Amino acid sequence: MVLAGEETMPTGRATGGTGPARSRERFLQGEPVASGVRTSILSSWQRSRSLGLSPDQADLPYREDFDRDARIVRAAVPVLDRLQAMFAGSKMNISVADASGTVLLRRFGEASLARSLPAFQRVPGFEFAERVAGTNGIGLALAERQLIRVHGAEHFAERSQRSACRALPVRDPLSGRIEGILCFGYPSNTEDSALATTIRKAAQAIEQRLLGQSSARERALLRAYLDTGAVASVGLHHTIGVDELALDLYPRDRAVLTEKAAELISRGQRAAVVVSLPGGRRVTLVSRPMRSGSGVEGVAIEAVLPGPAPREPLAVPTRVDVPPGFSSRLAVATAVRPPRFVPATAAPGRLSVAALSRHLPDTAYGPFGTVGRGDAADDRLGAPPRTRGLVMVGEPRVGTYALAARRRLELLSEASARIGTTLDVRRTAQELAETAVPRLADFVTIDLPEAVLRGEESADPRTDLHRTVVHGIRDDLPFSPVGKQVDFGPTTPQMRCLTSGQAVLEPDLQVAAGWLAQDPEHTERLLTQVHSLIAVPLVARGVILGIASFYRAQDPAPFGDDDRSLGLELANRAALSIDNARRYTRERTMVLTLQRSLLPHDLPDQDAVEIAHRYLPAESDVGGDWYDVIPLSGTRIGLLVGDVVGHGMLSAATMGQLRTAARSFAELDFPPDEVLTHLDNLVGRLDREEPAAAGVGVIGATCLYAIYDPTSQQCTMARAGHPPPALVRPDGTVSFPDLPAGPPLGLGGLPFEAAEIHLPEGSRLLLYTDGLIEDRHRDVDVVLDQLRGALAHPEHTPEQTCQAVLETVAPAHPCDDIALLVARTHALDPRRIAAWDLPADPARVSEVRAAALRQLADWGLDEAAFAAELMLSELVTNAIRHGAGPIRVRLVHGRTLICEVSDASNTAPHLRRAASTDEGGRGLFLVAQLAQSWGTRYLPEGKVIWAECGLDGG
Repeated sequence: MVLAGEETMPTGRATGGTGPARSRERFLQGEPVASGVRTSILSSWQRSRSLGLSPDQADLPYREDFDRDARIVRAAVPVLDRLQAMFAGSKMNISVADASGTVLLRRFGEASLARSLPAFQRVPGFEFAERVAGTNGIGLALAERQLIRVHGAEHFAERSQRSACRALPVRDPLSGRIEGILCFGYPSNTEDSALATTIRKAAQAIEQRLLGQSSARERALLRAYLDTGAVASVGLHHTIGVDELALDLYPRDRAVLTEKAAELISRGQRAAVVVSLPGGRRVTLVSRPMRSGSGVEGVAIEAVLPGPAPREPLAVPTRVDVPPGFSSRLAVATAVRPPRFVPATAAPGRLSVAALSRHLPDTAYGPFGTVGRGDAADDRLGAPPRTRGLVMVGEPRVGTYALAARRRLELLSEASARIGTTLDVRRTAQELAETAVPRLADFVTIDLPEAVLRGEESADPRTDLHRTVVHGIRDDLPFSPVGKQVDFGPTTPQMRCLTSGQAVLEPDLQVAAGWLAQDPEHTERLLTQVHSLIAVPLVARGVILGIASFYRAQDPAPFGDDDRSLGLELANRAALSIDNARRYTRERTMVLTLQRSLLPHDLPDQDAVEIAHRYLPAESDVGGDWYDVIPLSGTRIGLLVGDVVGHGMLSAATMGQLRTAARSFAELDFPPDEVLTHLDNLVGRLDREEPAAAGVGVIGATCLYAIYDPTSQQCTMARAGHPPPALVRPDGTVSFPDLPAGPPLGLGGLPFEAAEIHLPEGSRLLLYTDGLIEDRHRDVDVVLDQLRGALAHPEHTPEQTCQAVLETVAPAHPCDDIALLVARTHALDPRRIAAWDLPADPARVSEVRAAALRQLADWGLDEAAFAAELMLSELVTNAIRHGAGPIRVRLVHGRTLICEVSDASNTAPHLRRAASTDEGGRGLFLVAQLAQSWGTRYLPEGKVIWAECGLDGG
């Protein structure tokens, strides 16, 4: 069903998976809703959900103190009585609410209906504002500020799914302010488009009665305007006012016209102003000075629209109630088409909708204009038809105050939206200056202590102020530049405002002795440009944050007390936002300090890979990303990157625990999949032991662990829910190895798998966290293509690779941490590796010792020969006696001399201290004394016992 000037509205229950009911069901389940529901309804649903409302909520707030004798009540009672008579016998529920959404009046077409409905639908005093009741007629009419309708499943609440309603704001005809909401509620199966006409006419009748309650001076001015014959003398075909025009205007367009009308009234002169609206529409506002018979002087503002106006047939005039003293011209009405909606059980003698149209006026005035026929002579003369109507009447002095008050309210409203959009101290101060210029001041300077900029409290802000913001209508004024420390003398307005805690007004800087004495040369130059000053302290929660100085230059009028109050209000609002940003900066600095302290500071010296790394914190909050480089036995190296879910102190602390544990597991020479298994158990235990920390659990983490062996150029990798690494081969080919994904850490019970990849010498391995590639504003595939482009440069060093990735791939404003680790692989020269295979025969031990001594002599390591010979003897003898063949001996000459003995047994040796009477048990004790370090690592079949021997300059 489509009504004139309204959106298409599907009605009834969902059929074929479409319609409001299905759309509402999908919306409540969190699914996207692209069609099947009107834009205004969807926006209201989204607002309702953002407010935390539940569709199952049955209760509404009730106010016992609602005004039972409000203006809107006195104006609406007779109209609602007539509507009740008209809808007699029907299931119509008629209500009037005030401008806050509280129902003040109820009427029912059927008396039994009042007894069968729940209290909130039959008793006045319940509030239906959208913020408490969700999507409904009254709340949506207040939000949209126009005629709306809500049908069945378009309601947010379950309690209203079988109902439909239409609601329309009722405005004060002179001020244009919404006084209340008129709402028709009825069963959804009795929807009728004629109700739109009925509710408009009823609202106009209430507005006419509101006009009758206006002050005598307002009525005198309106009567003077009507008695001039202005409407009839211009020979127009159609006369309307702002709210009739508003049928095709947005609320902001209406606000533009009413504000301009108030400005014309404040001038008190005859004038005509063309107001341009979006879409190329132009409205001419004409101001007409007038005097009432009682001597009241004022101004009437008319709106004139060029172009064709609708040609309507002449109507039979119908008398309507007119406030005493008003011209009978207001009683002329145009004929209307009777609505189709007629109650099936209308009682004899009751008014039908068609009858009601003869009692509810088609005319409106004030902002609602006057609808009627002009002088018919214009038709005969062929004059171009136009549209014209009364917008507003008022007295210039009152209009001036009203205009100033409105502009102040608009500025404060704008300040609420513009100041504090970020949690950055400098940006928040800049927003304060941008909001104040030029509507309050021509130039603004803001001075904050250095401590506040760091997120701390200043011990003495009077001695630590730095120029933070300079903003104005021009950039050529000689204010102290941003960054410079400013020192105010004790008699300056700025220091006085800090001392007193109140805004200080200097309406004339030419005679402001304290300001002039601060820096005569500087102030003399400023006086050629500015003439008035307001200095306001920035104070929030009892903490002095700085000073805001407002200067006036172009406006010849000096600042006044109202300006000082406005400046203080702006500063107070900004100070709270600055303090929030300061506190956030302090907390973020603490978390970032903790985070950085838990990351590795100096990477170990090793020959397996060339390393570069970066850590970039998120703009909004610090997370739990980490990386690590772990030297392992046999010249191998472990590369680790992880990410704890969440942000803040808990994530950073959990990251420290996981990094420490991961390093410990890695140094025990566990393979990557076993390291992840141990970490998975740890995260699960942390989540169980500390579920209430910071109000949430740890939830989980992701991790990728790789071990690279330069002796074989093999890399073993496993990941737990982490993005796969990027591999750049020496020829520049970029790939993303297809590793088994594995579940995130903390889920428990699921296995991890490792994969082995051959890395030619000179390959680059890039490990990163998801903050690098995942961003709600970018497609992951596009980001991966950008990453390929940044890596496809084989000549780049790891440092250059890191820089290129951050410059071309990382988001400009990261919403998550980024940890980056780049490793370029090296291969150990085969000539620095010696290996022998031998059977499990003790007689062969001497042969291995002799071969090892010859190899050490070839390497020039004669000084290490004695220790190496003893260690090999003990390790080989231990493998032959307690292990299983085959046995393999390997010497690796790197930064140290590494002796390795492997066998097929999984039995690990244990170091013990032999008693004085023991004949054995001293072998491993000797190895531990001679070696820098020693240990055991397990192979898929068997084990390796290794020992490192230091080389003095070798």
